Amino acid sequence: MATSTRAATLQENGLNAKQTRKVVTAGCVGIFVELYDNGIFAFMAGTLALVFLAPGNPDNALLFVFAGYAVSFFVRPLGAVVCGYLGDRIGRQKMLVLVIMLISVATAGIGFLPPYAAIGIAAPILLVVLRLVQGFSVGGEAAGAMTFLAEHAPNGKRGIITSFAQIASFAALLTGTLVAFAMSPWLTEEAINGGGFGSWAWRIPFLVAIPMGVIGWYIRKAISDTPNFEKLKEEGGLSKNPLKEAFASPVHRKAMLLALFIPLMNGSGYYVLFSYMPTFLKGDQLNFTIGEALIVTACSLVAICVAIPVMGALSDRIGRKKVIAGAAIAMAIVGIPCYALIATGSMGLAILGASIMAVVFAGHTAVIHILIVELFPTRVRYSAYGLGYNISSALFGGTAPLLMTWLIGSTGNIYMPAFYAVITALGTLAAVSTVKDRAHEPLRDA
Repeated sequence: MATSTRAATLQENGLNAKQTRKVVTAGCVGIFVELYDNGIFAFMAGTLALVFLAPGNPDNALLFVFAGYAVSFFVRPLGAVVCGYLGDRIGRQKMLVLVIMLISVATAGIGFLPPYAAIGIAAPILLVVLRLVQGFSVGGEAAGAMTFLAEHAPNGKRGIITSFAQIASFAALLTGTLVAFAMSPWLTEEAINGGGFGSWAWRIPFLVAIPMGVIGWYIRKAISDTPNFEKLKEEGGLSKNPLKEAFASPVHRKAMLLALFIPLMNGSGYYVLFSYMPTFLKGDQLNFTIGEALIVTACSLVAICVAIPVMGALSDRIGRKKVIAGAAIAMAIVGIPCYALIATGSMGLAILGASIMAVVFAGHTAVIHILIVELFPTRVRYSAYGLGYNISSALFGGTAPLLMTWLIGSTGNIYMPAFYAVITALGTLAAVSTVKDRAHEPLRDA
């Protein structure tokens, strides 16, 4: 009875300042750890190709590493199904503790992995296995953390509170960028093959996952579950099979399709504009140095971190649809001109182009998760949201760096990422136009 009373009180009155800080910290710390661990793989792709593959064709080596990057996304839906089922059955908090431990172990494992020179073909195989573990974990993280934050947030503030998790995700990419930049003198082929510090320095960005994971586990372990889940559990209203229930309902099936197609723009924004950008910039056509490429990416990440809370708060005022639709239209307009600025080869213009796209993309990434959360009731929210969103990430996000590398290599056209940005923005615009905006309604429990 005490649990139910507490849950009802929180739902009615919302969180006080101290509770809000604890909840936001618990939700964001895992997002930060998960996205740092996942993003550092993309930032280090060229170096990993040198370490874990046989000497030979560098383009094929890079394609293999990005294939390893992509394949981890195809295990995300499995992670979403397993973690979502358990999250809707035993609680959001328990699953968030589990997934942060899982990805930290997998990322540290990459840092300890012997190179190709030591164990041959086993090296790339083990690298892909650890990427699959990372993908499984990330599949359970995004939906869990956003559900956790949204179910704790008071009405009228869900947009701004959940947007903090997106700041954490891009701050994680920024941290990964800065770490990779600091390590860049030791990430060249000469440094890696020269012995001494350079031969193992590439491991440091991955081993950082150990202390970050311990901190994240400690913070999440100490937080209670959401009032929505606790109230539903107390009333005996938990679903016995949330995913089956979601597929049985025409309303939920439509919502899962929306959760799949509305994030289309995420594939070009998150995974091309940020994760793939350093590799794109230092390619043969543009010839930025590793350090310059990472500086351009870092500047765009700072820009998006500043813009995200503004967009989250705006969505609480005018609705989610208007913010996302505006961002999609803007991306369709500025995508190609901004890539033209990047393609000049000028560092200043590249920073300008990337930063403009980052601010535009903030209108999508700050709002997309809370919009999807609001599509589902508490009984199936974690499972249905996680499955739809992670299938989208697998199809349109994880494959993007591999697709861009292949398309640019095959056609010689460096504007392929710009075309992808415009196409996915228009897809998001079409999908979001069909959704009902629930920004000004309470979260549904039934």
